[in-house]
Amino acid sequence: MNSASMPVSSKLMSVLCRLPCYRLWFGVLLLFFSSATLWANESRVPLSVTQQVYLNAHPTLSMCVDPDWLPFEAIDKNNQHVGIAADLIALVAARTGLQIRLHPTSGWEESLAASRNGDCVALSLLNQTPEREQWLIFTDPLLDDPNVLITREEHPFISDVAGLTDRSIALQRGTAMAELFARDFPNLTIIDTDTEAEAMQLVSDGKADLTLRSLVVAAHTIKQQGWYNLKISGQIPGYENRLRMGVLQSEHTLRDILNQGINAITEQERQKVMDRHLSLQMVSEVVTDYTLAYGLGLLLVTVIGTSLFWARRLRALNRQLELMAQTDSLTQLPNRHGLNATLEKDLQRALRYHHPLTVIMIDIDHFKHVNDQYGHLVGDKVLVRFGELLKMHLREADSICRWGGEEFLVLCFDTDLEHGRQLAERLLADIRQQRFPGHEHITASAGLATLAPGDTVETLVQRADDALYRAKHKGRDQACVADTTTTATARDNPDGKP
Repeated sequence: MNSASMPVSSKLMSVLCRLPCYRLWFGVLLLFFSSATLWANESRVPLSVTQQVYLNAHPTLSMCVDPDWLPFEAIDKNNQHVGIAADLIALVAARTGLQIRLHPTSGWEESLAASRNGDCVALSLLNQTPEREQWLIFTDPLLDDPNVLITREEHPFISDVAGLTDRSIALQRGTAMAELFARDFPNLTIIDTDTEAEAMQLVSDGKADLTLRSLVVAAHTIKQQGWYNLKISGQIPGYENRLRMGVLQSEHTLRDILNQGINAITEQERQKVMDRHLSLQMVSEVVTDYTLAYGLGLLLVTVIGTSLFWARRLRALNRQLELMAQTDSLTQLPNRHGLNATLEKDLQRALRYHHPLTVIMIDIDHFKHVNDQYGHLVGDKVLVRFGELLKMHLREADSICRWGGEEFLVLCFDTDLEHGRQLAERLLADIRQQRFPGHEHITASAGLATLAPGDTVETLVQRADDALYRAKHKGRDQACVADTTTTATARDNPDGKP
């Protein structure tokens, strides 16, 4: 066998065997580093020719970050990017071969401005919003994290943000949630702050009623900074953080390269990064002074006890949060989310086994006048009493929820349209005879719809809602039955609801 046909490893070993000792060790180290380099190259994702050409033409990628958003990310005193985002993006860079250069800024708004001006090609970790889509395109999510509402301890849990009145919320300017809340919740007064820490301080000092923060950041910050007068008071479905990288609109190839790196990160790697920044870090060392050892042991017990206390408290808060998310805080009836959790299954079961099912939508007549004449506190008492009255007259198998405002939805199982109509008439008659807080008598209107083949939750409830508005137009204080042959139509709004 000639030397040309020998395997590379055999050639290397034959050379090493002829080297002096120190050269032998040098060869071993060289072999080790060569193997490490080969392993690193094999761990990279495969890139297309276009993507490889892009990397060759752009040896470094400039990136702006949020310099004060721990544990997600920050810029430390050595001007280095640190935090969860830094570690995840480092994994992306290792998978793709990207070289990332930090473009330091003093605040998140400055980072956004630098991105708009083209000073940095990428933004590290942010939500996708319509405003940001004007100059950015976005990668797949790097990290998902729910947002939670933070209030002082004495504030009740919040199940319906849209129903809050005379409340202020402190939000960091320039954030996605500040943009979305300004658009979606005009009932709230927004207090702009420069940082999330400033927003938390305003709530702690009683200068704002609530703020919104990532669950990860909230748990970390409340514990680390000792804001023990604050608590998690609610969660808003649909306003989660789906944190992505954003790049300039011209950089489609870069976005595709980043996506390949992001999708190559395993769940184990992602969890390891989260644990590194959120878990208690222990450092082992040799202890020769037993007094110091006892002191460290006592400190360790204290830390573990504190951690267990907060873990139990967070679990209890999560249980309360889950219950709160499905319960109307005023009437203590299930809310729309609570009913929707089972309504789809109930409909499918009724259709499959051909069981009748009727829904009744009930609305208090002229409720706006009650609020205007007696005030919202009396109006709230009327809603509570109204809910109690409805619940008292229903069968145990029936379900009721506060659908929103002064509307209530009753779900009647194994009930055809005629029996549902009789139940609605009895309810309306009893309401006429009752005395309500601050108002001697009130009336209500009802719309009924029964489940038909092909119905969905949306179509069934919409038909009941249409029947309700027909009852309003016909003079109120009556029940109308939905026409199953028609779909939703435009109608007036007799009570002036939005």
